[in-house]
Amino acid sequence: MDPQTMENTGNSPRNAAIILNWNGEKLLKEFLPQVVACTDSAVTRVIVADNGSTDGSVEWVRRTYGDTVGLMLFDRNYGFAEGYNRAVADAAGYEYVTLLNSDLATDVGWDRILTEYMDSHRATGAAQPKILSYRNPTMFEYAGASGGYIDRNGYPYCRGRIFGTCEADEGQYDADAEVFWASGAALMVRRDVYLAVGGLDTAFFAHMEEIDLCWRIQLAGYAVAAVPGATVRHLGGGSLPAENPRKTYLNFRNNLLMLHKNLPDNCRRSFLLRRRLLDTVAWAKYVLTLDFANAAAIVRAHRDFARMRRRYTDHPDRNLLPSTPFGRLNILTNYYLRGRRRFSELTGTRYPEATDNGGAGA
Repeated sequence: MDPQTMENTGNSPRNAAIILNWNGEKLLKEFLPQVVACTDSAVTRVIVADNGSTDGSVEWVRRTYGDTVGLMLFDRNYGFAEGYNRAVADAAGYEYVTLLNSDLATDVGWDRILTEYMDSHRATGAAQPKILSYRNPTMFEYAGASGGYIDRNGYPYCRGRIFGTCEADEGQYDADAEVFWASGAALMVRRDVYLAVGGLDTAFFAHMEEIDLCWRIQLAGYAVAAVPGATVRHLGGGSLPAENPRKTYLNFRNNLLMLHKNLPDNCRRSFLLRRRLLDTVAWAKYVLTLDFANAAAIVRAHRDFARMRRRYTDHPDRNLLPSTPFGRLNILTNYYLRGRRRFSELTGTRYPEATDNGGAGA
């Protein structure tokens, strides 16, 4: 067997929980013991996919866990998206794969609950657990909370998080729900669906790549769900802090790329024109507050989007947004003008129920 391949060879767990690592020995030592202790080995094989680390990560995993934790060894650092694409491709024989961030702790039963949901909802292609803050587990965590949506202008938000405002978890979003996107911090996907839609887009580098993936999963005929009965706790903020110009650049550029890729010809141009106007307002806000670094990041984002969009020539023939839950909302006006900072205030409902349309997607 190829040492980089973690093949499931029968009578084995059906889910591969893949933790991508690059020189993250400190995070592995803090979080991996909790993941292993809370994961059902009859359901899930925990695998560390290593992007060519040189800090002793691999040796520590081998020494500490032996065969309990699988290892995929890549020859160099392929980054987040390509690293996960390679790992999922190498996880042969698993029905489900779960992308787990290395700074995430799981609660007991997380994998069994997600697997049972996916088993009973065959039309669901991807699902996430409830994601709470690791440092303050009474609060939702920014990266996904209890499932994500996109508004009429293409802005992502979550049950439990609108823009930078995270809610306290009071059980208000504990119902299973069909959502528009599930967080890449803890994302269970049918492996065949992940491969069929092309996996994560490596051009994104970081930020919104999981939203783009979930959009393509839905275009392929599958649903995306949040299953809050499964719970994880995410440290978050480990890559780039809020208001970092690099993060601003990636968020603005990747949002434009995602919209360009996944909107049909009959509305894409007008949609992107509206976004250009809204992004100009954001640019002006940064200029007026003398935050010239973030203002420049928006300009770079639009410049690079204009160059990169040429690589995407195939577009869908339908716009998913108007028909998806809460896709007609305008969270800008609700958040900034009406002061609605909670998901339940935006929607008037606390429990949007998930539904199964009764068959596998196309």
